[in-house]
Amino acid sequence: MAPPLTRILFVEDDPDIQTVASLGLQAVGGFTVKICSSGKEAIQEAPLFAPELILLDVMMPGMDGITTLKALRELPSGVNTPVIFLTAKVQTHEVAYYKQLGVLDVIAKPFDPMTLSTTINQIWLKYHG
Repeated sequence: MAPPLTRILFVEDDPDIQTVASLGLQAVGGFTVKICSSGKEAIQEAPLFAPELILLDVMMPGMDGITTLKALRELPSGVNTPVIFLTAKVQTHEVAYYKQLGVLDVIAKPFDPMTLSTTINQIWLKYHG
């Protein structure tokens, strides 16, 4: 049986998406969410927050999601933390590439904040299935 998912590190540079997604995750999903506005911030916060899951935007200025994922995997605390990418780039070959990088799944933008937590829970259960 899957352990309960409670703590999510959410990495997203767009303040509007941060607001909408965190509302969906916290109010609807009941998750404890730590928002980071950049990959650099995520690398600093991940060891302190100890997330059970990382929701990671792909397209970010400076350090993109792929670079951030690689840096998180170099941290002792981030080696095995499951990651879901959040991106508008969801063509079949792009999703296949992301999965080769080791992400659990990809959630397409725009997403429905009311169903975001359900989608994440379904991915979590499949991962622990």
